[in-house]
This record gives sequence, C-alpha cells and structure tokens, in this order.
Amino acid sequence: MSMLESGRAAAVRLGTALQYRDYRTLWLANVCGGAASWALIVARGWLVYELSGSSALVGVATFAAMIPRFFITPFSGYMVDRFDRRRVLALSYGVNLVHNVVLAALVLGGVVEVWHLLVLSLVNGSARATQMPASSSLIPNLVPRRHLLNAVALNSATQQGSRLLGPAAIAPLLATVGAGGAFVLCSVFYAVGLIQVLRIRTESRGTVDRSKGIGQNLLAGVVYVYRHPLLFPFLMVAVAHCALTMSFESLLPVLSREKLGAEGAGFSYLMMAVGAGALTVSMGLAAVRDQRTRGRLLVALGVLSGLAPVALAVSPSLSLALVAAALMGAGQAGFMTLFHVVVQSIVPDGIRGRVSAIDNLHIGGMMASFNLVSGYLADVIGAPMVLSVTGVAFLAAMAVSFSSLHLRDLYAARTDMLAAPA
Repeated sequence: MSMLESGRAAAVRLGTALQYRDYRTLWLANVCGGAASWALIVARGWLVYELSGSSALVGVATFAAMIPRFFITPFSGYMVDRFDRRRVLALSYGVNLVHNVVLAALVLGGVVEVWHLLVLSLVNGSARATQMPASSSLIPNLVPRRHLLNAVALNSATQQGSRLLGPAAIAPLLATVGAGGAFVLCSVFYAVGLIQVLRIRTESRGTVDRSKGIGQNLLAGVVYVYRHPLLFPFLMVAVAHCALTMSFESLLPVLSREKLGAEGAGFSYLMMAVGAGALTVSMGLAAVRDQRTRGRLLVALGVLSGLAPVALAVSPSLSLALVAAALMGAGQAGFMTLFHVVVQSIVPDGIRGRVSAIDNLHIGGMMASFNLVSGYLADVIGAPMVLSVTGVAFLAAMAVSFSSLHLRDLYAARTDMLAAPA
C-alpha cells in the first residue's frame, strides 16, 4: 500500500462516524456552538477585565456562566430524557443566539456595564447546561455502537478544538473593532449551529416513568451514578480534573497582561494554543481502537494535565507559554474525551440524559466554583502560583485514584464494565 493510500485509509478510519448524515449534521452544529462558546469566554472575560481591571470579577463572570450547570442541569437532564432531544437542543441554541444578539447590541451601543455581562453570563450558562446533555445523549442514537468511541472522540474534537477556532476567529476583531464585533460573530456561529440542529432527522428520547414525579425520575440518575462501582469513582477523578486543571479561564487575562505583556491578543493566543493541543489529541483518540491503549493513555493524559499548568506558570515568554498552553489543552481534552467514552459505554440509553446531567452538575459546579476562587486568589498570590498549586494537587489526586480497584482495572483495561449496557 502506498503512502497516499495509507493516508486515505487513516483519514477514513478517523472520520468513520461522519459517514452518518445526522451525526455529521450534529457535528457541524457543535463546531459552530463550540466556537461561539469559547469566543464568548475570551471576549467576555477580556471586556470584564477592561471595564474593571479585576481578575476577581473575571472569575465572577466565569462563575456566573458555569454555575447554572449546578441548578439547571438536573432539570435539563430530565427534559432530555422526557422530550425529543433534537427539540431540546434546538431550544438551547436559540436562547444562546438571542443572548449574543443582545450582548452585541449593548456593546456596540456603548452602554454595556459589568453587571450586564454578569446577568447575561447566567443566561448563556443556562442554555449551555441544556445543550451539553442534549448533545451527548443524542450521539449514541446517530451511529452504530461499534463506532461510538470514534463519534465521542470527534465530538470532543469539536468541543475542545473549538478553543482554537473561536478565539482565532475573534482575535483580529478584538485587536481592531473591539468586543462588539466579536459578539456579532458569536451570534453568527450560533445561528448557523441552530440551522444545523433543525436539520437532524433522527428522533431520540429516553425513558421516563410518567407515573412518578420529576424528583423521583431525577433521583434515578443520581442513584445509578452513585451506586455504580466504576462510574462513581471515575466521576470523582473527573471532578478533580476539571476543578484543578480546567478552571483557568479567569487566570489568563492577568497572566497575559502582567507576566507576558501581551494584553487581550495574548489572551486569545493562549486560548488558541489550548485549543490546538485539544484538537490534536481529540482527533488522535478518534483513531484509537485498542482498549488497553486507551487505559494507558488515560493515565498519561491525566499526568500531563497536572504538569502542563505548572509549565505555563513558569514560562518566561509568550512563545513558551503557548507551548505549555497547547500541552494543557492536549491533557485536558484527551482525559475528558476518554471519560465521556467510558460513561457513554456504560449508561443505558433510557437514562442517558439524566446521567449526563448528573456528570455535568458535578463537573460544572466545581469548575464554576474554582474559577471564582482562582480569580480571587490571582489578585492575592498571582496567577502563576495558582496554576502551580492546582496542577500539583491534581497529580496527587491521580496518585490517590490508584487506590480504587475498579479504576486500576480501567487503567489496565481489565474491566468488563464497558460491555453494552442493559
């Protein structure tokens, strides 16, 4: 086989799930939604920092965008299992489209204030808290089970790799016309994403006991997660991972200005580097088939997630900081991609929305809280110190995870819990 033929075969293998029309349509929608989301994080964070000069308020804005995962996600998970998942997903895209149009109008009109950004962050976060479980629950219904890893990995590539696309798209706008133009572009991204979601044909619903109330149906998801011998400890590791290594957005504006001297463009470049690393690893994982390789990669990527923030903290220049940021993106995206593969492999379809919601509740709540804490700590002890301490703390959490027999079996690919769910 020639090198060209080998390359074509690898490309086909990498994009296996994209041969299915509805998955391809959802994938394109998630590309647009992810790009808009990460562009919004950069533009909003930089605008808050410009208006206030405070990392703490950047942390508050990020907290406001993430905390709805804590109180909205349980109900959105119920909606995802109760109603057609396509409609729920379309609703979330529509809300975010309107939110971005309002935000752009306030900025371009010259009347935006910090409190506007905080309130609208809550709206954005509420829509995202619905979008994420709806999208992840829909995926297994769009591809055969044998292609689930490929589908989840490619979807992760859209979520994580959009850290590159979104900030790259708005970086010129931030440097020229300002944040208002960036918010207009976010609106365009969401409009295209909404159109793609409306084109999905496959109907997808969970299983809800209508003789019971919302509370009892929500409890079914909680009980499933907390009683599962592999899912629960693995979720706790993922919570530590997101809290300690992925709650860095509130740190980057001050790191860019005070340590690297790169201002708002530097903030965008750092986020782009995170996205580049995330995209590279996510696409690479889409081609992985061997379960033992997955287990080893899970450990390696967890270690990388802890080391990379320390490397960013000690980087003396923007070029080295970009390399460290790319390593951060690689470790974070790879670890969370494999986490979602395990979850989607274990969970029955009838309860998938609620379990995804429970996962997002734990992960989103901790990320929101730690972004808030990190923003305040950066004003006191500096962003580099916060990055270093949290990175080392996650390395310790990874070491502790080996005390769980089921996690050791997962790392060594000895578990049979990844069989088709009943």
